[in-house]
Amino acid sequence: MDEAGPRDDFVALGHPGTAQYAGLETFENPGISHVEMTSDELVTLGPVNQQPDMYTVTIEYTPTQLCLESKSLKLYLMQFRNEQIFCEELAVRIRDDIAGALAIDAAAVRVVLTQKARGGITITARA
Repeated sequence: MDEAGPRDDFVALGHPGTAQYAGLETFENPGISHVEMTSDELVTLGPVNQQPDMYTVTIEYTPTQLCLESKSLKLYLMQFRNEQIFCEELAVRIRDDIAGALAIDAAAVRVVLTQKARGGITITARA
């Protein structure tokens, strides 16, 4: 963001809430070789019992031409809150969506989901 305010080329940046979500937004790589982003605000519904599953997600990628804009990632993760999905399936889906947005091979993206303990079991899935 420059001194004049939010960049005009990002749809969600500078706007509150999810109404401005326009997908995973990217920007030109300024010369970064590795990016790691972590959030503990990912929530889904369990596909069997429909109870909330809460996660910490760590996303690592090796950018080529593009980098991922963080607010669009936050809004992307928020869209799962009413979706019924298994942890393992979600890790693969996030990896593939990010690779697609960045126009890189999925092998250049690593997603680690750690499901917070429920029923005494913690699940970690890597994609």
